Amino acid sequence: MLVKGHHAIGQLLLLCWFNGWSGELRCIGSTAEEEEEEEEEEGSVGGLVTGDLLRKTPGLDDVTIGRINEKFKRKLLRETLDPEAGRSIDEVRVDHWQQSIHEEAAGACTRALASECYRVWKSSRLEALSLSPEIRALLRDLRTGGYKLLLLTNGESQTQREKIAATRCEDLFDAVVVGGEHAEQKPALSIFRHCFALLGTEAGRCVMVGDSLDTDIQGGSDAGVRATVWIENPGAPQDACTATPDYTTSTVLDLPGILGRIE
Repeated sequence: MLVKGHHAIGQLLLLCWFNGWSGELRCIGSTAEEEEEEEEEEGSVGGLVTGDLLRKTPGLDDVTIGRINEKFKRKLLRETLDPEAGRSIDEVRVDHWQQSIHEEAAGACTRALASECYRVWKSSRLEALSLSPEIRALLRDLRTGGYKLLLLTNGESQTQREKIAATRCEDLFDAVVVGGEHAEQKPALSIFRHCFALLGTEAGRCVMVGDSLDTDIQGGSDAGVRATVWIENPGAPQDACTATPDYTTSTVLDLPGILGRIE
C-alpha cells in the first residue's frame, strides 16, 4: 500500500506481487488458476535441473524423466495444503516427487531421491527469481515521493516468504502481508481491512494495483479503495470475473502517470 503526505486521495497503494521472470509486478496466488502460469515457468526451469539429477539414476531415460517432471507439475497445480494436517509444504512437495517417480519407474523410487529432487527443484526455482532494476527504481521513487507501499500476496506462508527473501524486496515496502498467514485471503474484505489498519489509513485513500481481476480488482473494489489499477497480461488466461478496473495498463512502469491522474 502507499500513503502520501497530506493529499486527499490516492495515498495508499496496494501492490500485489511481481513476476520474478520479467520483473513486472504480478500477483502470486494460492489457487491453481492464479499460480498456473508461474508454476509452468518455474517448473520448466526446475525440470531442467532435476532432469540432470534423474539421469544419474539407473534405468531412467529422457522420455521417462520428461514424464516424471510433467506429473510433478500437474500435482503442483492441483496442490492443496491443510494447515490442520500438521504437514509442511516441503513434505507435501517431496511427496509429489516420490509419487511422480513411483508412477513412472517404481524400481527407481526412494524417499531420498524424491527429497533430493525437491531440494534441487526448489533451489533452482528461487535462484531464478529476480526483480528488475527498473521496478526497484520505481518502488524507491514512489517511497521517496512520499508514498507508503504495502505488498499483499495470496499463498502459503513458507512458499511466499521464501520468494520474498530470494528477491530481497522486503525493504522496498513499508509492510508485507501474506494471505496464508491470515484467516482469509484476497478478495476477502477482512485482509484488506487488515492492510488499511497496518498503515493507519482508510480505504478511500488507497489504490489497489494487481494483475488478477477476481482477487485484486474485485477485492479492492469491494473494500472501497479510491481506485483500482489492473496490470493486464495479454498472454495469461483471462479471469471469468466481471470486475471492471478504473485503470488498465500493460506495465506497472506506467504507474506514476496513473497516480498523477488519480490525484
